[in-house]
Amino acid sequence: MKKFFKIFIWILVAAVLIGTFVYLYQSSKEKPVVYETVNTKRTDIKKTTVLTGKIEPRDEIEIKPQISGIISEVNIEAGQSIRQGDVIAKIKVIPEASALSSAQSRIESAQIALDDAKSKFEREKVLYEKHLVSREEFETSQTTYNQAKKELDAAQDAFMIVREGVSKYNASESNTLVRSTIDGLVLDVPIKVGSSVIQANTFNDGTTIATVADMNALIFKGKVDETDIGLISLGMPMDITIGALPDINPTAIIEYISPKSRDESGANTFEIKAALKIPEGVQMRSGYSANGTLTLKSVADVLTVPESVIEFRNDSTFVYVLKSPADAEKQEFERVAIKTGFSDGLDIEVLEGIDEGAVLRGKEL
Repeated sequence: MKKFFKIFIWILVAAVLIGTFVYLYQSSKEKPVVYETVNTKRTDIKKTTVLTGKIEPRDEIEIKPQISGIISEVNIEAGQSIRQGDVIAKIKVIPEASALSSAQSRIESAQIALDDAKSKFEREKVLYEKHLVSREEFETSQTTYNQAKKELDAAQDAFMIVREGVSKYNASESNTLVRSTIDGLVLDVPIKVGSSVIQANTFNDGTTIATVADMNALIFKGKVDETDIGLISLGMPMDITIGALPDINPTAIIEYISPKSRDESGANTFEIKAALKIPEGVQMRSGYSANGTLTLKSVADVLTVPESVIEFRNDSTFVYVLKSPADAEKQEFERVAIKTGFSDGLDIEVLEGIDEGAVLRGKEL
């Protein structure tokens, strides 16, 4: 029994030694490298850039008053459509004391002149009827009297304009009535009844009564990096994506490229404007954030490979082509020089070196 037990122990030790040797031998053997394979293909390549910007009206007009005063009436609100000439607000004039006093003095002087001319005219009329003065003298006094009446009327009208800003002869065209200068949509009304407003002049911009824009003529205003500006030209189309309207994809045509760059956080950018083509029945709002996708360059139906399989060495480019596509398990590759063309950063055009259908070495698995 002891002899059998010893033999078993020796067999077990030998098995462990043999197993360890086999394991170490197998571990020391170099494992074959397996690569992913990639096929060449014919496809279209295009290089695009995305511009950030927003939707704006082509013409956004700020309506300002022609006189200073207090808003006494507001006839519009934001979101309302108006026509050119519509009255959007009314201003109550707060006259200057000196101007009011001067206008009052003019009335008093005109009244004195009128009283004097009237008395002279009545006296000349009595004398003329008695044939004691000539017709010429009578007509002269009559003309002077009529002129005095007109001067008083003009002085009273001037006083009314200074005090109320309204002439009795053209009240409908008064500067106290603020009118829209274009047809469009009211975007903003920054004033309310009781607000003080200042007329626009050489020394200040004046108070904005309302902002009006034609929402049928919109543009996309965006910025493009200086690295891409050389590939952009007037008339190029772009696709617009609006965050607030994800299901709407309008197009736009570039109509303006700024001749001067702006420094944006250390990067030079150029402003562009593109005329927006709005799909029928879609309502747009001013200020929507949007992105414009612009195709800078494209080639159609060309032989391409993933740029990741290209080996760049100095000024040359190489790929590794599978020698026996029929026996792909061997994975024997041949290094082949190729000539490349246009790239979009993912795929690259192959001009020379390999044919369509070639199998290339990809990344290691």
